Amino acid sequence: MNIFKIVGALGIVLISIGIIVKKRKNQNIYYILGGLCLEIYSIYIGDLIFIILQIIFILAAIYDSIKMKYNGKNN
Repeated sequence: MNIFKIVGALGIVLISIGIIVKKRKNQNIYYILGGLCLEIYSIYIGDLIFIILQIIFILAAIYDSIKMKYNGKNN
């Protein structure tokens, strides 16, 4: 199996775990890591729309994580 497909599958698994976990801080970590994995895969397959969507997803998770840090919400 191609390493990029494994990275893409790992991304889906990490995002799925992020949906299941209850702590918001941990969710964002899983979302960011999963999004990065899917970004690598989307670059590999060369799908411009998917590349852009993954960048937006990652930036949104980073923004939410920073916003939580400054608002003092760590759960």
